[in-house]
Amino acid sequence: MQVLEAVAIGAAAVAAGGINAVVGSGTLITFPTLLAFGFPPVLANVSNTVGLVPGSVSAAYAYREELRGQRPRLLRLGLASLLGGLTGAVLLLTLPSDAFEAAVPVLILAACALVLLQPRLNRRLKARRNERGGDGGAPLWCGVLVTGVYGGYFGAAQGVLLMGLMGSLLRDDLQRLNGVKNVLAALVNGVAAVVFIAVAHVDWAAVGVIAAGSTVGGLLGARVGRRLSPAVLRGLIVAVGVTAAVAVAV
Repeated sequence: MQVLEAVAIGAAAVAAGGINAVVGSGTLITFPTLLAFGFPPVLANVSNTVGLVPGSVSAAYAYREELRGQRPRLLRLGLASLLGGLTGAVLLLTLPSDAFEAAVPVLILAACALVLLQPRLNRRLKARRNERGGDGGAPLWCGVLVTGVYGGYFGAAQGVLLMGLMGSLLRDDLQRLNGVKNVLAALVNGVAAVVFIAVAHVDWAAVGVIAAGSTVGGLLGARVGRRLSPAVLRGLIVAVGVTAAVAVAV
């Protein structure tokens, strides 16, 4: 890897780590960057996923205050993310991508709609959530599982999907949910990375550059994201989600 190439990929990784910490969809920065430098699509996807793991972990760590008191929720939803991420990684290595990629824009736009409708949905679902103890029930667990499959397969905007699901089915502060989102994304990326390292070809030079950049970006992005109001954070989620959907569709 040449110096200029490493600098460009590193800069993209810093930006991706920051965006992932705040809303998700950083893959849409690093993945096209790798493609622009001639990486084959599957190799770019695999190396990108492995490289972004440290950034996801750093973002989750930066949100540790918001994660206090959420251990039962993290354990419950974390299992769904692990199973989904494992399944998605296996699908990436065994199945053609055409059908799944065609559904990606629809999934992202649906998540954006959920984010926009969150306040109204929260009012309607208030009584039902109280009956379920506020854990989102089976719909949330299954939604996180499916999002994990998507995240393990490609990963772009899985944070948008997670925030849309949790924001609609849980009555909680958006910043606390953002902290949970970072943990779940780290679990999905982590288990997918283990699969890729074990059975796929990984470009370790690219992984190292992305890992360093995304770690810095994750810490910086979390510092900014934790200061945003719920309305601004919701707006960013929708803006990034729509941009991601258009980029993937094109």
